[in-house]
Amino acid sequence: MPETRAFLPFTRRLESLGLPYMITGGVAAISYGEPRFTNDVYVVIRLARDRVTELLAAFPADMFYVPPEEVVRIEIARGQRGHFNVIQHSSNFKADFYLQGRDPLDAWAFERIVREKIGDDSFSLAPPEYVIIGKLEFYRIGGSDRHVRDIHAILSNASVIEYRDDMERWIADRGLTEIWRQVLSEMR
Repeated sequence: MPETRAFLPFTRRLESLGLPYMITGGVAAISYGEPRFTNDVYVVIRLARDRVTELLAAFPADMFYVPPEEVVRIEIARGQRGHFNVIQHSSNFKADFYLQGRDPLDAWAFERIVREKIGDDSFSLAPPEYVIIGKLEFYRIGGSDRHVRDIHAILSNASVIEYRDDMERWIADRGLTEIWRQVLSEMR
């Protein structure tokens, strides 16, 4: 689990609302791999229009920056790749909320959420296969070796990979096979 527990003020609120979500990105990679620093958490959330006001109210303005409600509604209307940020004032820790769209990979991952605990806090992690695919996509876009290191760390903890065949099918479907082969060859 990440050394920083700065994401817990965000997940506690999501848990109390009962909204379906999953942590991905660096925090999930740290959870499945090895510790490193991160100053944000990526959260994929299933958010219906009728829950927007309730979600934003769970993050009080004296403690968090939240975008205006209209902005979140516009992002939901996109149907794909909707996104907004919530920032905790005291720590400057940021939650990047990505709205579940029509991507079948998101639906696949939501069916395989991994539940974790830190003390009395429970939270939802995206499955490691989803995290790896996301890291491959970010690597393709930006080329940061951090993504490759995260993938290597997750793969070094082989017991967490339960759906390898599904993962490799998603990798092929997304045109990531060559990058995947490169990442695997660098592990040897």
